[in-house]
Amino acid sequence: MSGLATLPQPPHPGILRLKDVWLISAGHAMTHWYTATFYLLLPLIGSELGLSYVQIGFIMTVQHTVGAASNLPAGMLVDRYGNRALMMAASLFWVGFPYLLMGFTSTYWVLLACVTLVSIGNNIWHPTAIATLADRYPGRKGVTLSVHAMGGNVGEAVAPLVVGALLAAFTWREVVVMNVVPGVFASLLILAMLGALPGLRQGHGHGQGRAGTGKEASPAPAIVAPPVQRWSDQFAQSTALLRNRAMVMICTSAAFRTMTQTGLLVFLPLYLTHDLGYSIFAAGVCLFALQAAGFAASPIAGHLSDRMGRSRIVAGSMIMSAVVIGVMLIAPGTPLFIACTALLGFFLYAVRAVLQAWMLDSTPASASGTAVGIMFSTQAIGAAIAPLLAGWVADTWGLLAVFYFLAGTIVLANFFVFLMPRDLFERRGGTTA
Repeated sequence: MSGLATLPQPPHPGILRLKDVWLISAGHAMTHWYTATFYLLLPLIGSELGLSYVQIGFIMTVQHTVGAASNLPAGMLVDRYGNRALMMAASLFWVGFPYLLMGFTSTYWVLLACVTLVSIGNNIWHPTAIATLADRYPGRKGVTLSVHAMGGNVGEAVAPLVVGALLAAFTWREVVVMNVVPGVFASLLILAMLGALPGLRQGHGHGQGRAGTGKEASPAPAIVAPPVQRWSDQFAQSTALLRNRAMVMICTSAAFRTMTQTGLLVFLPLYLTHDLGYSIFAAGVCLFALQAAGFAASPIAGHLSDRMGRSRIVAGSMIMSAVVIGVMLIAPGTPLFIACTALLGFFLYAVRAVLQAWMLDSTPASASGTAVGIMFSTQAIGAAIAPLLAGWVADTWGLLAVFYFLAGTIVLANFFVFLMPRDLFERRGGTTA
């Protein structure tokens, strides 16, 4: 993995750059497609298997706990090995295939094993894709990662509509088997179209401009592969990242934000179907509204964060998320509650990619994969805790009480933003430490 890998200079760098951003974002859409599908299936699976809210929450706790354990090793692999296109293709296949097994089981423990496999595959994607885009567009991380996040919003928005419509004609078991097809297709497409793209075959891209300038350099005719580090060096690098106060504060804030997001995605469909009597398709439409608003917000927030600074966008979005949840609590079961769902999606999802860019601003570019792995591990810890705690709250006080819990988690997320070092809190986006 060391030395020169001589590659021909691409004739149309603008087209290639557009292709890698949008194809990687489309792959991201597929990873979130499966997650959104499972959230919509949970009420049906829970009813068929006779599960309590705690047991339903524990399914997602297992998935995210595995994510917490697998994100850091995945990030270290990204920094160590160069074939990122192959890693992204493998991730997509690994996310989709366990759903085939899920369609043939009636055992709770087998279901937990399937979501474990899904989590491992899903958590290979993010360190690979985010580190690749950050390497190739160092001065435009905010907007580029927001396009990537927008892909995730598309997957999470469209899946409930499509799957909700399919569930009107097929059983949930038939739907999960059919759902394997798009993941396999996307995996092959990523491998075929990005496998030979300069900068994705190797660890670093040809489009690397100087950090903070907002300009990408012209493609070079040869790409230098990253050196293979010893594992001891990588563990030392990981330890140094964990001592970085800015990164710790950002990751902790992101973990609480993810608790809010995960709790909402798991328990909003349950509240709509169990307490309000909505059909699965209607619940899917509400999830679509949540994600569609996030789709619109993500690129706007990313662009503004590159120009105005990360802290303003992060703090403002989280404050508004808390306000919207507060309005939902005083209007349960009303049209205003449903309208607030979309508004909450706008503010809650706007900040996701901005936090990623802010974290990469505060860490060395050479450790981008490991840094992303650490961030997603902390987010996975938050996502693992939230469904179990929210399930206990729902079993004890009812589903509506879950939204009080979620309001508290987003307030805590904002609290850690204000503990950032002042220089990074006030710095504009686009500068890599």
